[in-house]
Amino acid sequence: MSPRHMMIIPVGVLMVSLLQLCSLGAAQAVQGAGPPPNCPARCGNVSVPYPFGIGDGCFWPGFNLTCDRTRLLLVGGGGTLQLQVLEISLVNSTVRVVDSAGQVNLTFDGAVDGNGTWGGAGAGPYVVSERHNQFVVTGCNVQATLVGDGGGNNVISGCSSFCSINDKWTGVVTSSPSPGDGATATTCSGIGCCETPIPIGRPSYGVQFKYLDSSHEHDDKLPIAVRIAERGWFDAASAALLNDSIGYAPSRRPAAPVVLEFAVDSNPVVLPGVATSGCPKEAARSACRSSLSSCHNVTGNYRSGYVCRCHDGYQGNPYLAGGCKDVDECALPGICSGQCTNTAGGYLCRCPRGTSGDPRIKNGCVKSSLGLSIGIGIGSGAGLLLLVLGAIFVTRKLKHRRAKMLRQKFFKQNRGHLLQQLVSQKADIAERMIIPLGELDKATNSFDKDREIGKGGHGTVYKGIMPDLHVVAIKKSKVAVQREIDEFINEVAILSQINHRNVVKLFGCCLETEVPLLVYEFISNGTLYHHLHAEGPTSLPWKLRLRIATETAGALAYLHSAVAFPIVHRDIKSQNILLDDTLTAKVSDFGASRGIPSDETGDVETAIQGTLGYLDPLYCSTGILNENSDVYSFGVFLMELLTRKKPYLYRSSEEDNLITHFTSMLMKGDLVHVLDPQVVDEGGKEVEEVAMLAAACVRLQGEHRPTMRHVEMNLENLRASHVKVVALDMNAPSYALIEGTNTEEVSRQYSLEEEYLLSSRYPL
Repeated sequence: MSPRHMMIIPVGVLMVSLLQLCSLGAAQAVQGAGPPPNCPARCGNVSVPYPFGIGDGCFWPGFNLTCDRTRLLLVGGGGTLQLQVLEISLVNSTVRVVDSAGQVNLTFDGAVDGNGTWGGAGAGPYVVSERHNQFVVTGCNVQATLVGDGGGNNVISGCSSFCSINDKWTGVVTSSPSPGDGATATTCSGIGCCETPIPIGRPSYGVQFKYLDSSHEHDDKLPIAVRIAERGWFDAASAALLNDSIGYAPSRRPAAPVVLEFAVDSNPVVLPGVATSGCPKEAARSACRSSLSSCHNVTGNYRSGYVCRCHDGYQGNPYLAGGCKDVDECALPGICSGQCTNTAGGYLCRCPRGTSGDPRIKNGCVKSSLGLSIGIGIGSGAGLLLLVLGAIFVTRKLKHRRAKMLRQKFFKQNRGHLLQQLVSQKADIAERMIIPLGELDKATNSFDKDREIGKGGHGTVYKGIMPDLHVVAIKKSKVAVQREIDEFINEVAILSQINHRNVVKLFGCCLETEVPLLVYEFISNGTLYHHLHAEGPTSLPWKLRLRIATETAGALAYLHSAVAFPIVHRDIKSQNILLDDTLTAKVSDFGASRGIPSDETGDVETAIQGTLGYLDPLYCSTGILNENSDVYSFGVFLMELLTRKKPYLYRSSEEDNLITHFTSMLMKGDLVHVLDPQVVDEGGKEVEEVAMLAAACVRLQGEHRPTMRHVEMNLENLRASHVKVVALDMNAPSYALIEGTNTEEVSRQYSLEEEYLLSSRYPL
């Protein structure tokens, strides 16, 4: 295959298959004074302010968004060219999005030069922000040009990326010298990659690509890619994106953040300097609905339109009637050191009576009469002494009372009564688990940043040393997010009922602060993820991986069947498996876990939570949760152990995800091409059996999956002996794992090939 054919870069559609499964229908806008009261105000963790909206009548024309079933917010109403919205700023008139395609798909048609299109913004009020984005090109001896309408006759920007040739050794130099070498280095200055500004913001661009080296001798030295991305993003990611190791495909197509600018009534400029639209002359036709807002024309090299902004001294949403509110400047720190009076759209700052000076600076007001001050001081000295003594006494009383009331307030705010209800069967647990704030403050040196050992989806973790010299991990939940507090209390209630050597042990909790705290045993060796995916050709030995898998399966089997009511973890992945000093597995992070009461049938309908790549597609499509969802995630976890590939990033050469590729290779008897070479060398026959067990766990239909108890028994038997027949269920022969089965027998056991192919449509 020629070099120029090898570098064709696949892009695909802008959203992953999960968005296709869980997407919502598009909405049609109804122009009016504002959205109806039942319009969604949020999607996931993203706020949706008007004129943006989700659903019919909820948005100004052109500003429709889609909230899919996974709570991802998307630009537009459900078309294929969608971008995921991360943040909307009415103040800056910007929308920060993620371009899932990552880079421009180039086609060559047998010629040396190639071309492509970046069309992420689509039609509507958006254009690529000229101030916040860059044009980025990577590769050896290539040139890319960004063009507008008219192709090569309308060049907008471009740059070239070179790989220097060492004259003596004929080697290729693919990086700039570092500042430590006595040179002034700039990231992507033209060696290995190049960056250049985008002077004209448009909703779409054409891309023309050209090889500068006709021999194509060094095309494979660096990944060749053309991107539009937010300024600064590529600088932070360049080390991974310029990795030239063979088969480093996942890092070549990461989702790239892009900042879009929006405008109401956005229209292309027909003639230079002549605006085709702007602020309407009739106020009733304007999108600026607040009486405390004003309309501002938007002009640029490509389009014109207008945006709305609140008057100075006001903030809020200018697109809603009454949306702009007065800013209380007196509540802002450093505004006024004297007597501050808030006014509509401003404030007054004066020195107190009897003083003069500049009240806007600290200690800027001074007394105007020194003699008067001395007289007042002498006359009131005795009374002041009495007042001080009395104030000390009263202050201590008030401080004690206030501290007590504050503790009660935080206890209620942090759902302490909910915790009491959750552990009401064991009332002594709640009393024993409450740890005073003073102990945790001393244990972490007032929560010093140096004591921070990690951040997860549900909070920040600190290392602490208790008065009895026990080393603990203290998790601090996120501030002012009620769902996070509920998940915190949920984790306390679940862990208080669990006693298993492979589940992280809970010591207690503290509810006396605004941010609730959780204290559990300190696991010294970090996460399995960091050990498994460490740099280098080798990782954890196969025997250790098999033991960790067995211990994790045992912990999940315990959660599913050995406690008062089944507990579904909902987030099984290598990042949530901790390893202690002896590399024993400890299942952690129960913030998303859910208990299933025995009086329910084992199925609970709940909001979808989990991690992409490990998420059960059946749970994602129905919202119904049971133990089978953990079994699916564990099957993906086994594939990760066998392949040493990250499920949420991996894509095969056929664009299959890890689960689809793994099961397909297993059925073809060609599994060795996807396995970790270290596993192939060390594992032997038992690797096949673990692979078949993993495939059984990820069956699309939940009732066809084994239970975690069956999985644990099979893994235990594999560790003890891999000579005898091991069956998951006497009534489910399709689960049988028999040593010596050939490829045809495996194919018969998994004859529902279309079931695995169907699973590729779901988020994995």
